[in-house]
Amino acid sequence: MKAISVIGYKNTGKTTLITQLIKKLSERGRVGTVKQMCDHRFNPPNTDTGKHFDAGAAAVAAITDTELVLVRRKPSLREALDALADSGMDFAIVEGAKKSNIPKIALGEIDNIDEIQNIVIKLPARGEWNIEELAELVMKQEDWVTLGLLLKKIREKPEIKQAGGIGTFTGIVRQFSGGSETKALYFEKYEDVAEEAMKKICNKLMQRNGVLDIRMHHRSGTLWPGEDIVYIVVAAAHRQELFKTLTDALEMLKAEVPVWKKEITVQGDFWVHDIEK
Repeated sequence: MKAISVIGYKNTGKTTLITQLIKKLSERGRVGTVKQMCDHRFNPPNTDTGKHFDAGAAAVAAITDTELVLVRRKPSLREALDALADSGMDFAIVEGAKKSNIPKIALGEIDNIDEIQNIVIKLPARGEWNIEELAELVMKQEDWVTLGLLLKKIREKPEIKQAGGIGTFTGIVRQFSGGSETKALYFEKYEDVAEEAMKKICNKLMQRNGVLDIRMHHRSGTLWPGEDIVYIVVAAAHRQELFKTLTDALEMLKAEVPVWKKEITVQGDFWVHDIEK
């Protein structure tokens, strides 16, 4: 899923730009949006669902003839984007979120703009925007991937009718190992080269008899204890080839994909490949 945000002050045309971008990106796939509503409550206390929520429900789902709304506690932008990815969206457009590190389209003059991370383009407020070029810009952004998204993509393929099972592997950041405590891991990868290497692994393994589909993703940047690092999903006709392929895919990823790991520990920081040498 490609994610981008549109930032700018009131009356700069954010909503207009987003609606135009939704229409254009909808020609290429499914679009989800996130609206930050810090000064509002989406689920008012005088509604039935609001009363359910205020009574202590951890989550409230509201269903109409055309809509499904899920209200949960502990809101965050990451949770919202993960939910959109899990539901199979190809694109996510966020209105606002200046403090996030996701790619941003900036509209009009913005105070302290140099302090805002990851602005990919600056546009005039209420201008004549080239929506086709903006759609191409969105396509170039790094993918936002969840395990749920990979599962959704595999389940949507026609070949899934021949599958007897789907197996997954999720690698996470381990906090304690051999008496040492890890504060975080930092992963660096040559994006295009790494993606191409993972595609080659998947294509090679899909030549095996009974293997119907395989997807993998390796995250980059700083990851904290408990956060996901790697996803691998395999669909196969039978469990024997499924589990073997899942194991082989992980070993091939570790051996063939150019990803470098830096451990940030209580004792100090070091690159793992330097220690291995």
